[in-house]
Amino acid sequence: MSSKLPPGKQKPTSPFRKRGSLQYTASTDCMSWLDLTSNTTGNTLAFQPCASSYLCYDLLVTVSNLRGGRHLLTSQYSLPGIPVSKHGPIDLRTSMDGKYKEIAEELFSRSLAESEMRSAPYEFPEDSPIEQLEERRQRLERQISQDVKEDNQHVWVFEPDILLRAKQEFMKTDSATDLEYLKEQSQAPTDMYPERELIPEREYQRVTISGEEKCGVPFTDLLDAAKCVVKALFIREKYMALSLQSFCRTTARYLQELGDRPLDLNMYEEIPETGVTADATVHPPASETHPYEGLDPASLPPDMGYSCKMIDGVVHVYTHKSNMDKATELDLPYPDLQDYIADMNVMMALIINGPVKSFCYRRLQYLSSKFQMHILLNEMKELAAQKKVPHRDFYNIRKVDTHIHASSCMNQKHLLRFIKRAMKKYPKEIVHVEKGREQTLMEVFESMNLTAFDLSVDTLDMHADRNTFHRFDKFNAKYNPIGESILREIFIKTDNHVEGKYFGHIIKEVMADLEESKYQNVELRLSIYGRSRDEWDKLAQWAVKHKVYSDNVRWLVQVPRLFDVYHTKKQLSNFQEMLENIFLPLFEVTIEPSTHPELHLFLQHVVGFDSVDDESKPEQHIFNLDSPLPANWIEEDNPPYSYYLYYMYANMTVLNHLRRRRNFNTFVLRPHCGEAGPIHHLVSGFMLSENICHGLLLRKARQGHFYLTADSVGDICVYTCFSWQAPVLQYLYYLAQIGIAMSPLSNNSLFLSYHRNPLPEYLSRGLMVSLSTDDPLQFHFTKEPLMEEYSIAAQVWKLSSCDMCELARNSVLMSGFSHKMKRYWLGPSYNKEGQEGNDIRRTNVPDIRVAYRFETMCEELNLITQAVRSEELETIEEEGSLCMSAVQSEQ
Repeated sequence: MSSKLPPGKQKPTSPFRKRGSLQYTASTDCMSWLDLTSNTTGNTLAFQPCASSYLCYDLLVTVSNLRGGRHLLTSQYSLPGIPVSKHGPIDLRTSMDGKYKEIAEELFSRSLAESEMRSAPYEFPEDSPIEQLEERRQRLERQISQDVKEDNQHVWVFEPDILLRAKQEFMKTDSATDLEYLKEQSQAPTDMYPERELIPEREYQRVTISGEEKCGVPFTDLLDAAKCVVKALFIREKYMALSLQSFCRTTARYLQELGDRPLDLNMYEEIPETGVTADATVHPPASETHPYEGLDPASLPPDMGYSCKMIDGVVHVYTHKSNMDKATELDLPYPDLQDYIADMNVMMALIINGPVKSFCYRRLQYLSSKFQMHILLNEMKELAAQKKVPHRDFYNIRKVDTHIHASSCMNQKHLLRFIKRAMKKYPKEIVHVEKGREQTLMEVFESMNLTAFDLSVDTLDMHADRNTFHRFDKFNAKYNPIGESILREIFIKTDNHVEGKYFGHIIKEVMADLEESKYQNVELRLSIYGRSRDEWDKLAQWAVKHKVYSDNVRWLVQVPRLFDVYHTKKQLSNFQEMLENIFLPLFEVTIEPSTHPELHLFLQHVVGFDSVDDESKPEQHIFNLDSPLPANWIEEDNPPYSYYLYYMYANMTVLNHLRRRRNFNTFVLRPHCGEAGPIHHLVSGFMLSENICHGLLLRKARQGHFYLTADSVGDICVYTCFSWQAPVLQYLYYLAQIGIAMSPLSNNSLFLSYHRNPLPEYLSRGLMVSLSTDDPLQFHFTKEPLMEEYSIAAQVWKLSSCDMCELARNSVLMSGFSHKMKRYWLGPSYNKEGQEGNDIRRTNVPDIRVAYRFETMCEELNLITQAVRSEELETIEEEGSLCMSAVQSEQ
């Protein structure tokens, strides 16, 4: 059968070469040896390079100094610039299709055990010539600056050529044009330049890879891996779009080229609230009036006349209050349980696919190595770009603590001083009722044989120590001052006999400290437990009554996963009752704000939901289609993590669509995820959450290689051998740019020693990470815990100023502060891709770093999407050949 194309049609060149195994070429300049071993039990090859040799691919690594504007990275052998004709959706079928359910169930059942964690391979060299080189450069700059002086008569002294050439060497100017530009600068009077005009740095040393095979794996493995990665990204994009949460614009743009339907990229961008110019101040205008003052019920939005009720764990909204049936149900979308379970099984199967794991591991190692090369080549230029910015430095750029709990947002000394002041100022105030007997604050402390003088930080005993490591129960006990739960209830609870008076006062003192610092912001987490329907009203009344508000603070609501505790105490009869207590008040206030006026005001400053508890607790149940519905969950065992997350996500999705109809603010899901526990926590977080907290287990997971065989009767048998890496999920989190709020000091006391924390590894690979404090009351000592977190990280991991400014910029991007405030803090174009969205005058992040991150990500996405497109092109080519052969045979 002939495979010729029709006359006049040129055969397109595929950007990849199909080969069943890797081919290596040895040049005359370097020779390499390779030990090749085959694992007969699996379908992957393990390559083990000799200890004293390097693997030599047929790739050419070049360092090029590219001038001009930003360029999108494309393959050197990319397809012609014409759209590929599509015959329906892209074929993303892989070798794992049809086996997802069996693999996922086996995976769930085997993923509960913990394993000892390995240290991250990311380390900085101990001895580096950078410091000596920088010192020499600074000395030369001071010498040059002394030669260019202006006297009282405005007489100018010009730099001689010898100094210009010395400056060229140490300032790393690389051409005669740059040298001439420096000479012109030295000859220009300074009165022509009243302020230094910042020129975007578009020239830096780039590392590029040339050659047909850029990823080091066979084409068949590359194709299988690319399909799996694309399939996973499409799954996340579907759930983010459905719930009105954000999705990375760059990734969405590449997926749009592969999808059978256009993606609405505008849905991930908020409507600008006000115009902010490039020269506007970095401080948003302060609120003229307190948002909780002047509450007028007549000014609240009107009643919609809707009604709502929960069915199978999800709230349904109806257009009539009396007639609630299918005919009057409002069309508010949410993910079907069966679809979610199917997508979950697909994701669980993808992350243990052998070729996919090998591909993702290689790409992550490449990203780490490429960043090290970028630092070696461009660190001095990044530092020089920061020095050119007037006034701005790390101390006066915006930073957001994206993970901090309100009940522990103060340090120990602050709480101690507040308790002593309260004992002196309100000794006779009734603060507690014990068995019908009222107790004053003085009587409470007298019952403990304590006075204000006796109290000290050591007496409070609220700081985490070595005894809390892997002991979450002991850590929770640290929330009790002096080990007494009654003091926790009095001072750091919103619902108590004094209506949260003391807690409100101390939170306002923390807010005052933040406003004084000007550049630090926090997202405090308050708890809703789901034990009763009036919890939301009590929380909102606490905030409004005590005027607990600051422009530097936004709220998240955390839901502890404690159904088993409440059910055992007979406080809840089933899981659906807990869901109703959490979500029905939110629907009611959205439909008719006048029913909960304080809650309506409070929700305007709430940005999302969090799911919290000890992730290391064993889970006795696997979430699948056989799991009981929430109304039927009456077991004493706690539902699994993915069960909690799905029903929180589903109800939040319906609520977001209802609030969007009323032009109210919507919410996002940002749970604690990946601090400990099984791998499906991170899978659920990838599918349903906009951001996560911790993410430690992305560095490794006690996850298995699965080998599928068929026995004599055709049943599938799954064999498992455990490994230590979770490269697929980490690579997916990178491509989707999912925000990860990491708290190394918290992890150091609970789950992972500081020097083994993966944050520097994540940062070098380009994951969207930020630093946060978690619980300053337990882990920090100073008045500014977020700065303490940054300073320790900089010292231990030798982070540069550029690294810390990048972390701070990431924290603002992933935070829930409004689009308007982010435009002031980051620049009016912050939501654009690449360095066009960076304003170094506000962020102090060099354009070089932002351009590197953007171009590297485009390179990775281009590699994956071109592999998928190349197979489609070959399919079209084969179909054309078959048609041509049929025509010739008929003739």
